[in-house]
Amino acid sequence: MFPRRAPGHRLATAAVALGLLCSLNTSAWAGARDPAHGTARITRVPSAAGSATPLSGYAIRSTADVSDSAAAVSSPGYPTADWYPAGARSTVLAALLADGVHPDPFVSTNQQKIPKAPFQVPWWYRSDFSVADPAQRTYLDFSGVISAADVYLNGRQVATAADVTGAYTRHELDVTSLVRSGTNTVAFRVQPNNPNKNLTMGWLDWLQPPPDQNMGIVRDVVVRRGGPVALRDAHVVTKLAVPSLATADLTVQAQARNDSDAPVTADVSGTVAGVALTRSVRLAAHQATTVTFTPADTPGLHLASPKVWWPAGMGGQPLYDLDLTASIAGTASDTAHETFGIRDVRAPLNSDGARQYSVNGRRLLIKGGGWSPDEFLRWDRAYAEDRLKYALDLGLNAIRLEGHIEPDEFFDLADRLGVLTLPGWECCDKWEGQTNPGESGEKWTAADYRVAQASMAAEAARLRDHPSVVSFLIGSDAAPDATIEKNYLDALDAAGWSVPVVPAASDKSAPQLGSSGLKMTGPYDWVPPGYWYAKREGGATGFNSETSAGPDIPTLDTLRRMMTPAELDTLWQNPDAKQYHRSPSATFGTLKVYDAALTGRYGAPKSLADYVRKAQLAQYENVRAQYEAYERNQTDASKPSTGVIYWMFNSGWTSLHWQLMDRYLDQGGAYFGAKKANEPLHVQYSYDDRSVAVVNNRHTPVSGLTARATLFTPDGTQKYDKTVTGVSVRGDGAHSTVLTLPASVTGLTSTYLARLVLTDADGKEVSRNVYWLSTRPDTLDWTKTDWWHTPTTSYADLSGLSSMAQVPVTATASTTGKDGTSTTTVTVRNSGAGKTPALLTDVHLVDADGHPVLPVRWSDNEVSLWPGESATLTATYRTADLHGSTPQVRVSGWNAVERTVPAGPPEPSVTLSSR
Repeated sequence: MFPRRAPGHRLATAAVALGLLCSLNTSAWAGARDPAHGTARITRVPSAAGSATPLSGYAIRSTADVSDSAAAVSSPGYPTADWYPAGARSTVLAALLADGVHPDPFVSTNQQKIPKAPFQVPWWYRSDFSVADPAQRTYLDFSGVISAADVYLNGRQVATAADVTGAYTRHELDVTSLVRSGTNTVAFRVQPNNPNKNLTMGWLDWLQPPPDQNMGIVRDVVVRRGGPVALRDAHVVTKLAVPSLATADLTVQAQARNDSDAPVTADVSGTVAGVALTRSVRLAAHQATTVTFTPADTPGLHLASPKVWWPAGMGGQPLYDLDLTASIAGTASDTAHETFGIRDVRAPLNSDGARQYSVNGRRLLIKGGGWSPDEFLRWDRAYAEDRLKYALDLGLNAIRLEGHIEPDEFFDLADRLGVLTLPGWECCDKWEGQTNPGESGEKWTAADYRVAQASMAAEAARLRDHPSVVSFLIGSDAAPDATIEKNYLDALDAAGWSVPVVPAASDKSAPQLGSSGLKMTGPYDWVPPGYWYAKREGGATGFNSETSAGPDIPTLDTLRRMMTPAELDTLWQNPDAKQYHRSPSATFGTLKVYDAALTGRYGAPKSLADYVRKAQLAQYENVRAQYEAYERNQTDASKPSTGVIYWMFNSGWTSLHWQLMDRYLDQGGAYFGAKKANEPLHVQYSYDDRSVAVVNNRHTPVSGLTARATLFTPDGTQKYDKTVTGVSVRGDGAHSTVLTLPASVTGLTSTYLARLVLTDADGKEVSRNVYWLSTRPDTLDWTKTDWWHTPTTSYADLSGLSSMAQVPVTATASTTGKDGTSTTTVTVRNSGAGKTPALLTDVHLVDADGHPVLPVRWSDNEVSLWPGESATLTATYRTADLHGSTPQVRVSGWNAVERTVPAGPPEPSVTLSSR
C-alpha cells in the first residue's frame, strides 16, 4: 500500500504535482487545480429552494489503511490529515498523480511501474458540506461512480453498493432526516472496478489501461435543497415543421413530487422560449405526477418562425431556455432549468441499407472521429473545448463517443459549437457480455439487466435536450438481444427520446429496430490511400462507424516528450519491437505493418528525424484520401457514402496510433491531411480512376470555376498540364468530375507530383491540392482481408521524393493581439532559382525555447510551393499560452532545412535552405 505521510509533506507534494501537470498538459486539470484538503475544505450549501451545489472535492484513502468503522469515517470531525486530496471528479489514480505519488504516466513506461494491488480493495471518498437551515429538504444527487459504492452520511448508511452500481446510473438520496446545522459528512466506500464484470468503462485496445481501472467518482455529487415539493425531470420535446421550418411545437414536461407527509397544492409556473407557463397541481403525501404543457393547452407553444439549431457550417446554433418554479402558497419550493435547441434529425436506411442522416430536412455526410476522454477521466473544460474547436477546424461535423460518455459540459460545448455527437455504449466488455461471446465481458446477471436499463434511463434524461445529440447507439460491435433492446427502448421512450436509436455500430440487427445501417469493416491498421476508393470493406460506401489506416506517429516534439532516447531509437530502427505506446492488443502491439509500408513506399528511414518526416508525409496522404473518398462518393446514385468516423479523433494518452492530433494537441500530417480533404470547396484527385473532381460542401451551388491539373517529376520538370474552365458544382456535397489524368505521360518518372489548383470566377485561388504519386500502384490482396486490414502485396514507388533537391524558403512573420487572443501571420515563399518545389512546408508556432505553442488553429499548413510561389498563413491562439514568451515561427519541410524566425513586429525575411 502507499505510505502514510505527514500533512505538510502531502501539501508540498501536491504543489509540485500541480506544477508538473500544468506543464504536462495544455491546461491544468480541474481536479488538480482545486483539490479538497481533508476536512479543511467544506462545501457551503445555501438554503435557497432549488439550489444545487456540487461537492468541491474529497479526501480519499484505501480501506486497507483505515481500520475505523464506516460510522466513524463518515462522521464530522474524523481526522484525514494523512489522506490524499481529490478533486470533485476524480478517479483514485488521478488523485494520486495530482498528489505526486507517481511520476508522469504518459512518459515512457512509467505507468507500467504503478502497482495494481492497491486498487483491488475499496477506497474511501470523504467530503464535508455545511448547511445553515436543516429544515429545508436535502438530497444527494449523483452518477459517475465506478464501479459501485456504499454511501454514508453523518455516521449512517444511506445506500449500499448493490444499489449504487454502474458508471451511468443516477441516484437521488433524500437525506433530510440526517442533515444537521453546520458541518455534515458524506462518505463513499468505492468498490474496485473491472470492466469485464461491471457496467462501467474500459479501454480494450485504445491504450494501456490505467492500473486502477478508473475506480472513483467521475461526475459531480450535488447537494440539492428545496421545500416540500420537488421539481424533477424537466425537459422539452420539440417538433419542427420540415421542410418549411416555419413552425415548431414545444411540449414541456416536469415531475412534481410531494416529499412531505401532508397533501399540498403546488403552483408550477415559468417560461419557455418566452412563453409563460402556469399550472396548479394537487398532490397527496408522497405523490408524484407529471405536469405537461402542450400547444393544445398553451397556444404559445406553437412557435412561428422558430430559431432553428444547425450543425456548424449549415447555419447558427441558437438555444432556448426553460425555467420552472414550484411554489406553495407563494413560497418557492423548487426550481428547474433546462437549455435546449430546436432541430429535426432523421436517419432512415437508404436503398442500399445504409443509414442516411438528415438535419432539418437537409441530408449530410457524417464526417467525424472517435472521441477519447483523458485516460484517468480527468475533466478539463478548456481542453475539451480546444479539441472540439479542432474538429471544426478540420471541417468535421460529428464526434462519436463509444462509451466514456462525457459530463454535461461536453454536450453544452457541442451545442454551442454545432458539433454533432453520437454517444452510445461501448464494445467488448461487460456491456456486450450477453451478446458478444467472442469478447471478454461476462454474462449478465438479473441485476445487470436492471443496471443497464437504469443507465439508459439516466443518460436519456441527461442528453435528450441537447440538440448536438443526434443518435444513441445501444450497441457497438454487437447489437442487444430482444430483452436488452426492449429495456433500452422502454427507457428511451419514457424519457421522450426524439432522435434515432441505432442498434449497433457494426452491421448487426436487433429485433425491434432492425438493421443498424452502419458497418464496422475496418481497417484499423495501415492500408494504402487507394484502399478508400473501393466500394467494399472499409471503402467509401455506406456509413463506416470506425476506421483508419491505424498508426499516426506524432511530431518529433511530442515523441521526445513521451519516449526516452533509447525508445526513440527502437521506434525507427526495429519494426518488430513491441511499442508500449501503441496498444496492449497483440494485434496492434507493434508497428510492423506500418513500418513495412513506410519503407516499401518511401525508402528505409535513415534516422529518427527521417522516420518522422516520412511518417507525416504518409499520414497526410492517407488521412486525406480517406475523407476525400467518402466526400466524393456521398451523392453517388449507387452505393453512396453516408458517414465516416475516423478511428480515432484523439487519444486519451501519449499514443502512436489512432489520432488526428496528439495528446498535447500538436498537429502533423494526419491533422492537416484531414483539414485539406474537408475544405468547403475542394479540388481532389481520385486514386481509383485518376479523375479530378471538385466537391462542394457548401449549401449554395457554385459556378464559373477553373480547374488546372499539372504533373511534374520530383525535380519540378513539368510533364503535363491541362486547364478546364466553366466548372459548376451543385451544393450539399455534390461533386463534378472536371477531367481525368492520362494513364501514361511521356517522360514521367516512377515517382511524380500532381498539383491541382481551383480558382473562382475572379481568378482567386480557392483550393490547392498537391499529391505525390507513382506509376507503380499499391496492390492489395483483398482475398486475405481480415477484421483489421487488407494486406498490401506490392507498394507504390515514392522513393523518388528522396532525390528532391533542397530548396531555399523564405519566411516573414508578425503578430497582433486583442482580448487575450493572438494572431501570427506568416508568409512563406519558395525563393529557389530552379524548378524544384518545396514539398509539404510545415510552419510551427513556438516559444522562445522552441516549444510548440498549443493549441493553435492555422488557416492552412503543410503547403507545397513551386519556385516564386508564396502562401500567407495565419495562426490563432491564446496569448496566455505563450507564457510571457515572444512568439517565433519554425519553418521546415520535406526538402527545406529547419529554421526559426521571429514573429514579433515585422522582420526582414530569413532564408531557409540547406546551405
